[in-house]
Amino acid sequence: MEDIHISSQIKLLTEENLRLDGRKLDELRPIKLEVGVLSRADGSAYIEQGKSKILAAVYGPRELHPRHLAQPDEALLQCVYRMATFSVEERKSPAPSRRETELSKVITEALAPAVFLKYFPRASIDVYIQVIQADGGTRCSSITAASIALADAGIPLRDLVAACAAGKIDEKIALDLSDVEDKNGQSDLPVAIMPRKNLTTLLQMDGVMTKEEFSEAYELAVKGCQKIYEMQREVLIQKYINIQDEVSEEEENEQSNGD
Repeated sequence: MEDIHISSQIKLLTEENLRLDGRKLDELRPIKLEVGVLSRADGSAYIEQGKSKILAAVYGPRELHPRHLAQPDEALLQCVYRMATFSVEERKSPAPSRRETELSKVITEALAPAVFLKYFPRASIDVYIQVIQADGGTRCSSITAASIALADAGIPLRDLVAACAAGKIDEKIALDLSDVEDKNGQSDLPVAIMPRKNLTTLLQMDGVMTKEEFSEAYELAVKGCQKIYEMQREVLIQKYINIQDEVSEEEENEQSNGD
């Protein structure tokens, strides 16, 4: 009860409705995305969202072990979400927690509708997510990174999955909550969407909102997802532009050496 009393006294908004990090209510935290960061993985991605830092690696499609788990008509998508022991202020136990197991399942279910699993019967597609530093919103950031890691691995997708959360802080609806806002706000609404398909693949809520607040938060979260989706597309396109430039440069060098 003491912790609840203390947290309720924290002021998360200024009189001008600016947040502790200077953002407006509808602003995302700074986001950095990279793909192809791990050479030994079939596909990989890295995301920084605010102070959160997360790696995602994809392996497969590959033979599933143990074989009795194989599905005759489609691949098995398996996501493993883990937090590094040093990712939070108080050292985390290296053993998988109940929350990590739950978020592994949540992330799998958010990504599965986007993947053409029927193309790879009896196979496994494995996604490993490592939270290096946590500062709120790690489930959404993990989905965003894992989605472009799947694309980087060449896994056929119906669409990319972009994720973002909105929530209520100091009785106002805000986008992309940081850790302090998540812990001291009134509610949190993580959302993941496939924008081109106009489908929602994740919708959860912690806390309490009115019907009107829920609608406002959902619409704000979707707008955040759409902005992140454009960043995902840009980083993937840029990677293949860079590959094309490298191939052209090699061809020019070979031609000049031949001459």
